[in-house]
Amino acid sequence: MSINSGAYSTELIRSGINGVDKGQWEACETLGLSHKQTMRLVILPQAFKRIIPPMISEFITLIKDSSLISCIGAVELLKSAQVVGAQYYDVMSPYCIVAVYYLIITISISYLGRYVEKRLAESD
Repeated sequence: MSINSGAYSTELIRSGINGVDKGQWEACETLGLSHKQTMRLVILPQAFKRIIPPMISEFITLIKDSSLISCIGAVELLKSAQVVGAQYYDVMSPYCIVAVYYLIITISISYLGRYVEKRLAESD
């Protein structure tokens, strides 16, 4: 899962950097900035604003997809609910609790992402 998510994240970062207007690169060359200065001072701050929403979405997807790990036997939140349900012959209660946990985690990250997006929009 980390390799798959890492590949998506890498493409999101690459597309964010490529989404910055070519004029910005040319302006930095004209000013005599080095490549490192260009990236740090001009390109990455602009790309960061474009990268944040899809990165948050990818992170939420990664959290939701973590429940698939239980299919291969790794113990995580959903697998723990399966074990508790099998032990006490009550399946719905642990699953409902796990659903609430996933909902809380996902909503918290969504609110955090919305807050960051609003903060970045103020600088436009």
